[in-house]
Amino acid sequence: MAGAIASAMLFGVPAHAQDSRLSLADRVSRLEQQAQNQNQGGTTLVNQVQALQSQVQQMQGQIEELQHQLQEANDKNKVQATDFDSRLGRLESGAGAAAANPGNAANPNVQPPAANAAPAATAPAAVSPAATGKAAAGAPPAAAGKGAAANNATAQAAYDDAFKSLRAGDYVKSSRDFRNFIQQYPDSSLLPNAFYWLGESYYATSNYQVALEAFQHLVSQFPQSEKVPDALLKVGYSQLELKQVDAGKATLKNVTAKYPGSRAAGLAQERLRRLQAQPAN
Repeated sequence: MAGAIASAMLFGVPAHAQDSRLSLADRVSRLEQQAQNQNQGGTTLVNQVQALQSQVQQMQGQIEELQHQLQEANDKNKVQATDFDSRLGRLESGAGAAAANPGNAANPNVQPPAANAAPAATAPAAVSPAATGKAAAGAPPAAAGKGAAANNATAQAAYDDAFKSLRAGDYVKSSRDFRNFIQQYPDSSLLPNAFYWLGESYYATSNYQVALEAFQHLVSQFPQSEKVPDALLKVGYSQLELKQVDAGKATLKNVTAKYPGSRAAGLAQERLRRLQAQPAN
C-alpha cells in the first residue's frame, strides 16, 4: 500500500508540473495576443487619425475654394455697381449740359417766343455777302456735331447691349460684343470700361490667359482710367489662376502699394493673407 502511494506521488508531481507549464504557456500566449491586439488597435487609431486629418484638409480646401468663389461674386457685383454709378453720373452730366444749353435740345414743335417775331414788322436789314459766307461756313460744324452725337449714342447702345449680356451671364456673347465694340469705336470714352468687361467675360469662363491680356492692355494703355485698380487686381488673380504664383503675389502687392485704402487694395491684401495661410505643397 505504501509503495502504491509513493508511486502515485512520484508520477503525480511531473504531471502537475506539466499542467503548470501548460498553464503558464497559455498565459504567455494570451498576453502576447493581447499585446498584438493592442498594437493593432493603436495602428487602427493612427489610421483613423490620419484619415480624419486628410478629411479636414479636403474640407479646408473646399472652404477656401468657396471663399474664393464668394469673393469673386462680391467683387463682380461691386464693380458692376461702380460701373452703373459711373454711367448714371455720365447720363446726369449729359442732362445737365442739355439743360444749360437748351438750343441743342429745342423741340421743333414749340413756337418761338413772340418777342422774336416782333422784328418781322420792320424792314429786314441788308445782309452782306461776307456775313452770308460766315453763316454758310458755320453750317458744317453744326452738322458734324450732330454726327458725333449720333455716333456717341450708337456707341453707348452697343456698350449697353454688351453689358446686358454680361449681367445676364451670357459671357460668350458679352465677350463677342465687347470685342466688336472695341473694333468699331476705338475713340469712345467707354473704351477702357469695354476692355475691363471683356477681361471679366473671359475670366468668368476660366479663359485666364486672354483675360490677363485684356486687363494688362487696360492698365498699360489707359493708366488714368478709374478701372485701373480693379484691372490690376484682376491681373494678379489671372496670374494666380495660371499658376504664376510669384508674379501674382507681386502684382497684388503692387495693388496695395499704389492704391492704398481702395477696395482693390483690400481685396488684394485678403488674397495675399489666404495665400500665406495655405500649406506649402
